[in-house]
Amino acid sequence: MSDLRMDKYEKRRAQLGRMTDEQLKEKFWNLCEKLAEPLVDLSKTHTSPSIERSVLMRMGIDSFTAAGVVSKVHEAKLLGKGAGHCVLKVSQKFNIDIRNAATRITQEPDVLKSLFV
Repeated sequence: MSDLRMDKYEKRRAQLGRMTDEQLKEKFWNLCEKLAEPLVDLSKTHTSPSIERSVLMRMGIDSFTAAGVVSKVHEAKLLGKGAGHCVLKVSQKFNIDIRNAATRITQEPDVLKSLFV
């Protein structure tokens, strides 16, 4: 190891050595949040059809219907809003359950129009 690297290590070690367990835990979790922040930010602005299908399946929608919903949501240029979000909005708009809302999107893609106005 280079001398510069060793000096940096010793300096960090001394700083951490003066911290209590509670302070170390707090520092650890702050660093974890700082590390994950760019990933969380990226996930808010980027998605893909496969991610959206996965979300729908976790909402209890079968894979065939999920693929259809994602296709219709993508065609309507609403994929950035989230396919699950679209299904939820249709469910609320027509007072129907999630599965029926997903089926309705596949059969009547016009239900997506003016959903986010």
